[in-house]
Amino acid sequence: MVEGAQQVEVILTNGEHIDAEVLGADALTDLAVLRIPSEQITTVAELGSSEEITVGDTAIAIGNPLGTEFAGSVTQGIISGLDRAVDIDLNSDGQPDWTTNVIQTDAAINPGNSGGALINSKGQLIGINSMKIAQATVEGIGFAIPISDAEPVIEQLETDGEVVRPFMGISAVDLSTVPARHVQETLKLDESVENGIVVAKVQANSPAENAGLQQYDVITKVNDTAISSMLDLKTYLYRETKIGDEVTVTFYRDGNIQTATMTLDEQENL
Repeated sequence: MVEGAQQVEVILTNGEHIDAEVLGADALTDLAVLRIPSEQITTVAELGSSEEITVGDTAIAIGNPLGTEFAGSVTQGIISGLDRAVDIDLNSDGQPDWTTNVIQTDAAINPGNSGGALINSKGQLIGINSMKIAQATVEGIGFAIPISDAEPVIEQLETDGEVVRPFMGISAVDLSTVPARHVQETLKLDESVENGIVVAKVQANSPAENAGLQQYDVITKVNDTAISSMLDLKTYLYRETKIGDEVTVTFYRDGNIQTATMTLDEQENL
């Protein structure tokens, strides 16, 4: 919403326009933090808990669909699903750069709603409206970033102006998507190995390369956390580790279980 903008302003409910300072923005989560003079603010939203919501709960979306002409529009629906995974392709190369964990709602969310509030029946903020599936055959599917996921991002943007994340330096696919013949013949895994991620590529000069990981290695654990998908891996790295941490990776190579230790580096060029 703010990428490339030379000037950003906030429009208050009374129609007043106020210049805003962008403290920071994060492309992966589609979040930005703006600062305006405190004397202009009379009421702030109460934060709820996205951990306590359930499917079927009331969901109310507030935003500016189709621009400022319909500013402050309110639509009501329900929570349709939790822990939905939505792939984000930041560089338009056809490959997901990040998988976002989102709340699914049938409350109408249209272009211009991004950044608006998703609130519960008590008026508490439980999510921040984000992507909508833009397909003619799909209706009533909107997404919001859970407030529990947004809070740490917002805090880092407020203090540092950016979100810095650790990475290993691999691209991989879920083992569950690999045909059984390749699991046996290429990966040489027996039936006891049911979950993991298969390394497709190792980035040059990355922690993974320095630790000796190779294509077709099947990662099943990082430290003591089981890994069955790229979402599992990124969720663990982004939420439980920081740059410079040393982690132990458990993986299978040619059917044999091994471990490797690596020091996490900074994710660049998100």
